[in-house]
Amino acid sequence: MDAAVLKKLNSFFSQYKLRKCKKNEILILSGEDPKGIYYIKDGYVKMYGISKKGDELILNIFKPISFFPMNWAINNTPNIYYYEAMTPLTFWQAPKDKTLTFIKKNPEILFDLLSRVYTGVDGIISRMTYLMTGSAYARLVAEIIIYTRRFGKILDTIHDTRRLKITEKQLATSSGMTRETVSREMKRLKDKRLVSFTRNELTIFDTNRLEEELENY
Repeated sequence: MDAAVLKKLNSFFSQYKLRKCKKNEILILSGEDPKGIYYIKDGYVKMYGISKKGDELILNIFKPISFFPMNWAINNTPNIYYYEAMTPLTFWQAPKDKTLTFIKKNPEILFDLLSRVYTGVDGIISRMTYLMTGSAYARLVAEIIIYTRRFGKILDTIHDTRRLKITEKQLATSSGMTRETVSREMKRLKDKRLVSFTRNELTIFDTNRLEEELENY
């Protein structure tokens, strides 16, 4: 993110009270009118829905300097999702009307928000493509790539080796597969020496090679 944009975002949201919540605490309930716009300083928040079978389906994960829920704010769309802290969370909460006025007066903020939206749309389209036409293996690889590009910590720039903390349950709920299926397909990735996965820590040895695996599958 551009330094000037970040400075403006921090300046606007930090005029409001800094709040904290614990891991697994619900910020917004499905069907509930949000109390404002949340801007993350530290921590992660997952946005999810509940299927008719009662399964949790992760739709998005917000990281520091993200703010939400903007669809509700801009379009007055009723909120039908849950927002839950995945980690201990520190955030600011600004009034909806004040946030919209701020965005409208700052085109660079609006452009940055639009850029984030399109990045998210690309991930959704990729996910939908493999949900509709791909095998369980391809779906898992696509999901790992999405998470890796967004949250992976770069360990080696030459081979684009990355590491991220994630669980098989998270991969299952975001890809629409069972945990057992994820575990089975993860073994295939390990056998091909594309990844290692221990104690909820996933290492991708070569992100570009993993993307080639998906393209050639």
